[in-house]
Parts: sequence; structure tokens; C-alpha cells
Amino acid sequence: SPGRRGLAQTSGSSDGQKKVQEEFDIDMDAPETERAAVAIQSQFRKFQKKKAGSQS
Repeated sequence: SPGRRGLAQTSGSSDGQKKVQEEFDIDMDAPETERAAVAIQSQFRKFQKKKAGSQS
């Protein structure tokens, strides 16, 4: 589904720079894609917890 396709976004100021949006051709229905997404989300949550814990 097009709504779930990942677009790489570069953060920062756009001072005359062209915004490059790279479209990834990923099969969102493939089981390995789902496993990869779960693994990435898990790592990200751990990172968020660690980050939140170090701020206090």
C-alpha cells in the first residue's frame, strides 16, 4: 500500500538544497519485511527507554 512506503527524509534547513526523497521498493506483505520491522521497532523502543532513563 502506498501509504506505508518508506520515504527517506533529511532533516535540517533547506537553504537552497533540493530535498531528495528516495523511494524504497519494499514488499510490505513479505513475512521477512514484517520480521525486520518488528526487530527494528524493538531496538528503537530499547533506545528510547535508554535515552529517557539517561535524561532524568
